[in-house]
Amino acid sequence: MTFHYLESAADPRVADYTQLTDVHLRKLREPAEGMYIAESSRVLRRALAAGHRPRSFFLAEKWLPDLADIFEQHPDVPAYIGSAGLLEEITGFHLHRGAMAAMHRPAPVPLPELLAGARRVAVLEDIVDHTNVGAIFRSAAALDVDAVLVSPRCGDPLYRRSVRVSMGTVFQVPWARLDSWPHDLALLKEQGFTVAAMELTDNALNLDELAASNPERLALVLGTEGAGMSAETLAAVDLAVKIPMRAGVDSLNVAAASAVAFWELRPRA
Repeated sequence: MTFHYLESAADPRVADYTQLTDVHLRKLREPAEGMYIAESSRVLRRALAAGHRPRSFFLAEKWLPDLADIFEQHPDVPAYIGSAGLLEEITGFHLHRGAMAAMHRPAPVPLPELLAGARRVAVLEDIVDHTNVGAIFRSAAALDVDAVLVSPRCGDPLYRRSVRVSMGTVFQVPWARLDSWPHDLALLKEQGFTVAAMELTDNALNLDELAASNPERLALVLGTEGAGMSAETLAAVDLAVKIPMRAGVDSLNVAAASAVAFWELRPRA
């Protein structure tokens, strides 16, 4: 394999790695260019294990031995190497988790294929904090959620921070972005899903009540961090469900709430 040693932050060959801290720019640019960034050696290995294809590798020389097996498996993929200071100048932050890679974004999975055989689906409405998106995916992977659907304005599950927080589990859980919100919830109902909104309403069921009914197919909608569920979405779901709170606490962070709900609502045989 040929390694390319960088001498300038302006090297056009590493344009994929520039301005990584500019969230607005990257969340527009990466889907448009059909790529995403895998940050850290562990995440990179999980992306490759999921069958994703690398465009290039980007690392400091000290990480070469740690990734020797990967380079042997991908001899035609360029690896760009630079000093810690130069890499930081290019990306905008200090790299301390090993290598990075620019990856080809996988083709979207058609919704019928995504839902085939699924019993538990999470639906994210306009959750824009990428840390929360990544944490929800990690819980989904651990707690028997078969697929995740995201609304048109939801944060990108393949944005660098989402991927990192999920510890690469975003590659394990099939997901798709919906086109028409909240009208696409009707597609779930047509497939036999009970659609439940995680929202504190006057008629919301307690979580354990819904769990006791053990719906054969259940889609759980989680709302945005600030305003919560939109009125249009609440009108489109079958029911609302809540986590009973104590000691005057009115809610949990959406990522924490998702973990509680996924565990309680996991399918029983």
